[in-house]
Amino acid sequence: MADALLTLSGVHTHIGAYHILHGVDLQVREGEVTMLLGRNGAGKTTTLRTIMGLWPTGRGRIAFDGRPIGGPGGQMATPDIAQFGIAYVPENMGIFGDLTVKENLLLAARGARTADDLDTRRLEWIFGLFPALKKFWLYPAGKLSGGQKQMLAVARAIVEPRRLLLIDEPSKGLAPSIIQNLIAAFNELKRQRTTLLLVEQNFMMAKALGDRVAVMDDGRVVHAGDMAELAADEGLQQRLLGLSLAAHQ
Repeated sequence: MADALLTLSGVHTHIGAYHILHGVDLQVREGEVTMLLGRNGAGKTTTLRTIMGLWPTGRGRIAFDGRPIGGPGGQMATPDIAQFGIAYVPENMGIFGDLTVKENLLLAARGARTADDLDTRRLEWIFGLFPALKKFWLYPAGKLSGGQKQMLAVARAIVEPRRLLLIDEPSKGLAPSIIQNLIAAFNELKRQRTTLLLVEQNFMMAKALGDRVAVMDDGRVVHAGDMAELAADEGLQQRLLGLSLAAHQ
């Protein structure tokens, strides 16, 4: 059994007057893909943003590789959390539309001042995952298609090796062919022992990728287990998610 790379213990998050997370307990095992599922408003995005320190942990503790990164008295700033090799791809993708694909990737590569400083082998590997990025290398990112923008957002997160990727709804609004491309890319990252925590509403994608699953409801994790077990149990799907995965094949 893989060890937990990321652990949330009793995590509470407040956003202004709103109490969003109500004691989240979550473990993300190293080298695996953990799917974070749940109805809209369950707290999934807030969980990712809290892990990254974008919203502070009000109570509880977040640890990465055994080191506290979130919680009262141990809250780290987002840039410091990123230094541990954690990257976050938000639902809005977070790319710079006025900059080219090249410039977007260069900004995400902390160790590179110019394109010549980029790791050539890694860049070619990224082009192998997402050929469109090579084709539109000097193209303004804002003029890419939705699928191409998502590819760029993921490429920015992996332009340097990362230990953990947090990705919020990568398949949202994408065509099935683009989703298959993302699944192949995430599987390749998994083969390289990159750990992923994905928020996803596309259950075909969740089933194809997930090793483990955590289901949230009302700011808490109400179920955690093997993704294959959830995918095989329609009754559990209906109880936890209010729908059947079979309807989304």
